[in-house]
Amino acid sequence: MNKWLIAAAVATSFAAHADEGMWQPYQLPAMADVLKAKGLEIDAKSISKLTEFPMNAVISLGGCTASFVSPKGLVVTNHHCAYGSAQYNSTPENNILRDGFLAKSFKQELPAAPGSRVYVTESVTNVTDKVKKDTDKLSGDAFYKAIEAADKKLVADCEQDDGYRCQVYSFHGGLEYYLVKQLEIRDVRLVYNPALSVGKYGGDVDNWMWPRHTGDFSFYRAYVNKNGKPADYATDNVPYEPKSFLKVSAKGVSDGDFVMVAGYPGRTNRYRTADEVENQFENYYPAAKELREKVISLIKTVAPAGSDARIKYESTLAGLANYAKNFTSMIEFYGKSTMLQERRATEAALTQWINADSARQQQYGKVLAELDSLVKKGEQHQARDLLLGYLYYATMPATAENLYRLAHEKQLPDMQREPGFQERDMTRFVNGLERIDRRYAPAVAKAIAFELLSRYAQLPASEHLAALDNFFGLKNGVDATKLEQQLDKMFSETKLGDHAVRLAWMDKSVADFNTSNDPMIQFAVAMYDTREQLRNEQKQLTGDLMKVRPQYMEAIIAYNRAQGKPVYADANSSLRVTYGNVKGYSPKDGMFAVPFTTLEGITQKDTGVEPFDAPKAELKLIKDKQYGDLYVKSLDSVPVNFLSTVDTTGGNSGSPTMNGRAELVGLLFDGVYESIIGDWNYDDNSNRSIHLDSRYMLWVMKYVDHADNLLDEMVIVK
Repeated sequence: MNKWLIAAAVATSFAAHADEGMWQPYQLPAMADVLKAKGLEIDAKSISKLTEFPMNAVISLGGCTASFVSPKGLVVTNHHCAYGSAQYNSTPENNILRDGFLAKSFKQELPAAPGSRVYVTESVTNVTDKVKKDTDKLSGDAFYKAIEAADKKLVADCEQDDGYRCQVYSFHGGLEYYLVKQLEIRDVRLVYNPALSVGKYGGDVDNWMWPRHTGDFSFYRAYVNKNGKPADYATDNVPYEPKSFLKVSAKGVSDGDFVMVAGYPGRTNRYRTADEVENQFENYYPAAKELREKVISLIKTVAPAGSDARIKYESTLAGLANYAKNFTSMIEFYGKSTMLQERRATEAALTQWINADSARQQQYGKVLAELDSLVKKGEQHQARDLLLGYLYYATMPATAENLYRLAHEKQLPDMQREPGFQERDMTRFVNGLERIDRRYAPAVAKAIAFELLSRYAQLPASEHLAALDNFFGLKNGVDATKLEQQLDKMFSETKLGDHAVRLAWMDKSVADFNTSNDPMIQFAVAMYDTREQLRNEQKQLTGDLMKVRPQYMEAIIAYNRAQGKPVYADANSSLRVTYGNVKGYSPKDGMFAVPFTTLEGITQKDTGVEPFDAPKAELKLIKDKQYGDLYVKSLDSVPVNFLSTVDTTGGNSGSPTMNGRAELVGLLFDGVYESIIGDWNYDDNSNRSIHLDSRYMLWVMKYVDHADNLLDEMVIVK
C-alpha cells in the first residue's frame, strides 16, 4: 500500500471526530489547526519530535506510562502502577503498601520490584520495506518466520548501542512496521506512595466509576551509573538527568479546558470484524470474567486478609479484579448496544464499495471471507486455551515450562532462538524468576491449579491433550482425591520455590531436565512436545493472518478515506497522543455528571472501613477546610478528580495529562464504566477518561504527607 494513502486519510478526515483517536506523534503536525483551535499553545510540530519537549519527558514503565517531573530523574505515575513495588517492599510488620512510604532523601529510596524499568523513547523509524522484503510469495509458517527473522535482525542492529531496548511494532494489522528505540533505565527506585486509603480510595467498588475520589499517584526515581549510562542497581548510581521534564500546574484546569494525554495505550480493537466482535463478547468475555472471579475467590479463601500470603497476592488480586469488572462492563454495554449490527452493516457497505469497482474487487474481493475463515480457525480451542492460559496464576508449572524451553532454545545460535529466549531477554527472564519470591504462596497456587485442571477434565474429549491427561490421569475425567494428592506432592516437593534453585536451572542442559526428580520439572518435560506442536500450529495460523489482515486494513483505510472518516492505528503499546476537553457526561436519562469531584466528596463517602477509610489526618484537614493555596473558588474546595473526552485505554495509566502549554495538570488513571467498551467502539457521548487532578496530588503531598522535599524538587507553576 502507498504510504500517502494513510497520511491523506489522516489529513483530510480527523476534524469530523475531533476527540476520537490515539494518534502517532508524527501525525500531529497535520492536525495543527484543529489542535490550536481546541487550545494547544505549543507548536504541534514539537509533539512529533520525540527527542524534544514535551515528548521526551513522557516515558513507559512497560505496562504503564509515566513522566519526568524534575531534573533529577523524579518520575510520577499512578499508585496502581507502582503497586507491585510497594507490595514487593512490604511485610506484615512494615506494610508500606497499606501505610504509605516517603523517602526524605535519596538514600532512603527503595529498589523497585525486580524487572522495573523506565523506557525513554528516542526514535521511531518506519521499517515496513525492510520487514516485508522478499515475503510476497510466502505464507503461513514461512511468512511468520521471515517477518520474525527481519524483526530480530533490526532489533539486534538497533541494540548494538549499549543501554537501549528496541522493538518492531506492527500497525494496522501488519500494514506498516515501525522500529522503536528506547533508552532502558534498569535502576528504578520507589520514592513515595501515599497510603492505600488515599492511592486506592474506593478500591474495587469505585473502579471504573464516577464520581471518583482517588489519589492515584506514586513517585519513582530513575538512576544511572556515574557516566550517565543505564546500569543495574548499585549504591553509587546517581539520579538520571532527563533532557526535559514537565512542570506541574497548581492552577489546574476548568470545565471546557483543552487537555492532551501522551502515553503508551495497550490495545484497542476498533477494526475487528463482526465475527470477531460476536465471539469476543458472547463467548470469551463471559468465560474469562467468570474464571477471574473464581481465581479471586480462591486467593481470598486460601490467603486470609493480613497474612503474608495475601500481601504476596495483592497485586495479582488487583489485576484480576480490574479486568473482571472491565469484562462485566463490556458484556453489559454490548447487550444494550447495536455494535454487532453496526459492524455487520459497515462490512456490508465495505463489500458494496469494493464490488462497485473492478480494480477494488480484484484487490480486496476475497479478503474478508479469507479473514473470517482464519479467525474461526483460531477460535476452535478457545475454552481449552483459556483454562491452560490461566495456569499462569499457579506460577510453578509455567516457571518449570519456561525453564525447560530455555534449555532447548540455548542449544541454538542466539539469532535462531525464539523471542523471549535470546540473550537480550535474559535480564528480564531473571527478573521474572526473582519476582516469584514475593508473589507466590504454594497453598494458593495449588488451589488454583486444582480448579483449572478440574475444569479442563470436564471439556469434551476432542479438546483434551494426551500429554496432560497422562500426567494427571484425566483421560476419563477427574478423581478429585488423586488429583489433589498429586498436586500436594508437586507443590511440596518441588525445589523451584527456592530462589537460588530457580536461577540455577537457567544453566541446566536438556539432559539435566530429562533426568530430574523434581515433579514440576517432570511436568515440563512431559508437556514439551505437545506445547511445541501447539506453538507451531499457532505460527502457521498467525502467519496466514499476518498476510491477510493488512489487506483488510488497507481496504478499511481506503474506504474510510472515501467516507471522510478518521484513520488511526489501533493501540499497540507504542507512544500515542490524544486530546480533548474537560467535560462531564450523561450516563443515563435524567442524570448529568459534572466533570469535577472535591475533597468534600471523600468525607461523604467515608465509612471508616476499607475501601472508604481515608486517613484520619486527611479527614480532619477537610473538616477544617484547610485548603491552603490549592483552593478553587468556583468549586469552593480542592478538586480531586476530573473527567475529559480524551481517547484512552489500558496502558495509558499514569499518562501525564497536559494543558495547552504542556504543563502537567493531572494523571490519567481510569475511564468511566460506560466507556470501557470504547476499546471496541468509540462513542463521543459516553467516552470519558478519569484523571487525578494535579491540585489534589499537590495538596496530599503538602498537607497530608508533608513531602516537602519532593515539592521543592519539582517546578510548581502557580
